[in-house]
Amino acid sequence: MTLSDAVYLAAGIGALGAAVVPRVVFRRPLSLPMVFLAAGALVALLPVPVVDPREHRLWVEHATELCVIVSLMGAGLALNRRVGLRSWAAPWRLVGLGLPLTIVVMAGVTALLMDWPLAPAVLLAAVLSPTDPVLAAEVRVGEPTDAQDDEDEVRFALTGEAGLNDGLAFPFVLAALALAATADEGVEAAGVGLWFLDAVVARTAIGVAVGVVTGWLLGLMFFRARQPSLRLSEHMEGFVALGATFVAYGAAELLHGYGFLAVFVTACTIRAAERSHGYHKVLHEFTEQIERLLTVFLLFLLGGYLVTYGLPELTWQGAVVGVTLLLVVRPASGWVSLLKGGTGPRERAVTAVFGIRGIGSLYYLAYALGHSDQFDGHASQLWSIVAFTVLLSVFLHGAAATPVIRRLDALRDSSPTPP
Repeated sequence: MTLSDAVYLAAGIGALGAAVVPRVVFRRPLSLPMVFLAAGALVALLPVPVVDPREHRLWVEHATELCVIVSLMGAGLALNRRVGLRSWAAPWRLVGLGLPLTIVVMAGVTALLMDWPLAPAVLLAAVLSPTDPVLAAEVRVGEPTDAQDDEDEVRFALTGEAGLNDGLAFPFVLAALALAATADEGVEAAGVGLWFLDAVVARTAIGVAVGVVTGWLLGLMFFRARQPSLRLSEHMEGFVALGATFVAYGAAELLHGYGFLAVFVTACTIRAAERSHGYHKVLHEFTEQIERLLTVFLLFLLGGYLVTYGLPELTWQGAVVGVTLLLVVRPASGWVSLLKGGTGPRERAVTAVFGIRGIGSLYYLAYALGHSDQFDGHASQLWSIVAFTVLLSVFLHGAAATPVIRRLDALRDSSPTPP
């Protein structure tokens, strides 16, 4: 059996399972990612080829990239809350305070435990720190609704954070690449200033601008075009969501902006163009189906890699890095960032804990390793630590999400309504 045969087999099993598994695990302490990660691990015990991201890095990069941008489109379309400083306070705080704090602390933890130079330590921290928009399905906003009250603070905060965190996660990935390229020269103030202006300010501004313009133009076409043939909301075709995703992402990347951020902003802008229209649900359902197919396929292959290469090559220090991030650093940084932000203590605790790692981390790492050969000596450990952390997140968060969110919903419903 060749690798391509194995990929087709995985795709077929994933497509069938993606339709069945969510109904089987509904309202149970299980999740679709848990099932397919375990299935991939079991199949890898058979004499079949396994995808190694070190050898198939470019393929992994583009597959994970596609999965993330589709997920971001669906997340943005689901959000009904109007963008504002106060209404979006929790996502702003998680991204502006929690994410940089997590990266700084994790870079220090990694350098200490792994005895690594600054560049690979910063890279691993930047790769693992963002909340994933793909695997957070159990704790993110569901399908589009007309009422802002349907977006409870936990789901809204995590969905907004997952959509926005590319604006600060990617700059630190680029910082790691710059550190690796100038390892012999040291860090200079001029270089830090240039990085901030380019990687943080300029690229983020371009991503946001492309997203706003693309979403505004598509919103006009979807809902207000004079020609009925261009008013796509009347035709209810869901695959248009892919067109919007690719246009926003491609335009932002061509202009050297952050494509992930542009896709999320595009989706939010389209939603704002006509909040109560049923076409949003059609677009969201289509992106959700594509996202689910891509997710199960990638996790199936990730399970195989973990059994064959990832876990055997993982050191105890690397395992401690992953455990520390999920159980200590992310909860603490999330809690601190949400203090005095108007979030209740229960919601603050759940939001801080459920910073899920996933497909986005795999993409960031594949991207970085493809743009610098300075990390080749650390590549095996980088992949094993990231894959292990995703595994741990899938099972810890996957098992806890359903009972925790149900309990939180029950407590919220039983609370007395203020007069």
